[in-house]
Amino acid sequence: MIKVLNCKNKNFSKQLSIFLNKRRSVKQVDAKLVNRIIKDVKKNKLKAVLKYEKRFSKNNIIRPSSKKINKSIKSLNTKIKRAIDFAYNRILNFHSRQKFKNISYIDKFKNKLEYKYVPIKSVGIYVPSNLPSTLLMNAIPAKLAGVKKIILANPDLNSAVLYAARKIGIKEIYSMGGAQAIASLAYIQNVNKIVGPGNIYVAKAKREVFGDVGIEGMIAGPSEITVVADKNTNPNEVITSLVAQAEHDVNSQSILITKDKNLIKKLNKNIFKNLKNLPRNKIASKSLKSNGLIICAQNDKQIIRVINEISPEHLELNVNNYKKYLGKIYNAGSICIGKYSPMAVTDYNSGTNHVLPTMGTAKFSSGLSVSEFYKKISHIKLSKKGIEKIGEYATHLAEYEKLEGHAQSIKSRMRRK
Repeated sequence: MIKVLNCKNKNFSKQLSIFLNKRRSVKQVDAKLVNRIIKDVKKNKLKAVLKYEKRFSKNNIIRPSSKKINKSIKSLNTKIKRAIDFAYNRILNFHSRQKFKNISYIDKFKNKLEYKYVPIKSVGIYVPSNLPSTLLMNAIPAKLAGVKKIILANPDLNSAVLYAARKIGIKEIYSMGGAQAIASLAYIQNVNKIVGPGNIYVAKAKREVFGDVGIEGMIAGPSEITVVADKNTNPNEVITSLVAQAEHDVNSQSILITKDKNLIKKLNKNIFKNLKNLPRNKIASKSLKSNGLIICAQNDKQIIRVINEISPEHLELNVNNYKKYLGKIYNAGSICIGKYSPMAVTDYNSGTNHVLPTMGTAKFSSGLSVSEFYKKISHIKLSKKGIEKIGEYATHLAEYEKLEGHAQSIKSRMRRK
């Protein structure tokens, strides 16, 4: 049985908060081990990386040869290659529309002000295991932004990941994983930014190197889905969406919100039956038992309030009259609208990005996009008349803030002081 909370209960808000916060309490890792690995790699470079790769992964080769990469790609099933090609084109098409235009204007005093979008020079992408879709989602926006150097770290040298890397044009590829891979990207490959998901050790390592390099501006943790359904929704569509999310990880979160009590009964009766033939059934079962939730709402106002409180990574509005909700939802990573829009397809080739904020961070952050790989630089060119006009008011503020040096600097450019 999946836990059920009813909105009409007096302590519903408290119960929901306890449920969400239990999972959001980040599991502690051996921080000392992560820090030791990072310091070792920073000091001893490739020698240290190889040491940890041998210890944790039995890996003796960090930089695979072109021959090995070619052989791996050649072994990949043609059907998977075509699927990657198809996904690549759709993701490229969607993200190419996110490009930014520089801002430039001249005011009435003939001051010229500009805002320039400058691509980050180098990016390291960490892709765990056999996830070519993750590489596509991270690398295509970087490529579109104009990042010149994209480096891949993949612990398994998976053939589908390597094929996607070739499709994108990534030439620098390393067989390494864990905290040592993150440390290597930061202090050996010397990238400007590191992106990509990983386990708790990878996440901890990324936080530790932040400041020396950049990382994503969001928390992309264990996956989440919230499904809104009603009496007209096909129960099997709800079940498959919740199960699809649960098979990701034992810490994944699957939530149903509905006013229909019959749907709740059907779901709790049948959902675990759907796990029998699932290869990852143990993971999905544990996830649903630990982090599955059904919320029984009395009205639409409650549904909207609960969605915004949960702030889910993925939201499915599997109802016909979705418009009554859509305009009032402001906390979600992505929203799949209508019965023909399963969240699972967005993990691969809808075109939108699947790297999204989790753990409630959709309240203040967004999914990965082309903007993640730009810096913004302001250009200011003041005219002789401009410094006279705006400088006068600037000195008033500088003197009020008791920053006389600021005032003197401004006055040194002005004729009338």
